[in-house]
Amino acid sequence: MPRPSLKSIYLQNLKSDAFYADEVINIYLLRPLAAVVVWLVYPTKITPNQVTLFAILLGCIGAGVYLYGTPLAVAAAGTLVVLKDIFDDADGQLARARGQYSRRGRFLDSIGDFAVDVVVFSAITAVVCRHNPFFLTILLGCGSLAGITLRVSYHVYYQVSFLHGQNRYHLNRIVESVTQEDLRGDRVALRLQQVFNVIYTWQDRLVAKVDRWCMRENFDDLHLSIWYADRFGLRLSGLLGFGTELFILGICSWLNQLYLYLWINLVFMNGLLLTSIFYRRCILSANIPRKT
Repeated sequence: MPRPSLKSIYLQNLKSDAFYADEVINIYLLRPLAAVVVWLVYPTKITPNQVTLFAILLGCIGAGVYLYGTPLAVAAAGTLVVLKDIFDDADGQLARARGQYSRRGRFLDSIGDFAVDVVVFSAITAVVCRHNPFFLTILLGCGSLAGITLRVSYHVYYQVSFLHGQNRYHLNRIVESVTQEDLRGDRVALRLQQVFNVIYTWQDRLVAKVDRWCMRENFDDLHLSIWYADRFGLRLSGLLGFGTELFILGICSWLNQLYLYLWINLVFMNGLLLTSIFYRRCILSANIPRKT
């Protein structure tokens, strides 16, 4: 299989030409690094799902390394978590480059993300508990895990809604309810979808309810196209994606500041989430009628 240029792999496999729809850290750092991975494996028989499994393995190894608790181990674990995110980007890029989209891969990726979050935050909480108040640290750890899960779902909801409005990225639905087509399709994909729904459906529905509350009213198609394509709104929610979240964890790990990271996760990142909700509820919803 002839290998395309590194630049074409990067440019052709962005989810959208509208850079404001993606995370800044993805566009300028993580996706270019992932493009290098794709360029290297493109001529091989390595599949996107195998890249996904390798990313999950990196995240789980990172969780195990955190448990050593030394500054060097924490820094190494943070590096593994960031590498996990790079390979997590690479699987989708490889699938787009080869046209190997699959529902199996779509659900495996998201389930793997959640599994890695659980083991990584469990390990971080265990390490921080050794030198900080036990019950407070447990609360911080549980809150951080719940926070990153919901914030990423919030980011993905608006990104996928925007991409659907651009007639792109239809493999991912906004809400992944099981359809008759799913029941008649790939059985493995269906089982993965059912696991995915246990983890994510309630989050997607919660984000959808928040979205409707922010709108204040039922918009028509013209209003909705403006609502989901608003640049500032997408930039705000783009600060809550996995790339940004895990890179912040990486920085705090390199500085051996995991306790500080739990506070940043719980206070600062949730503050960004509330800012995004406030913007849509109080500013964007009031201004859209005047824009039209």
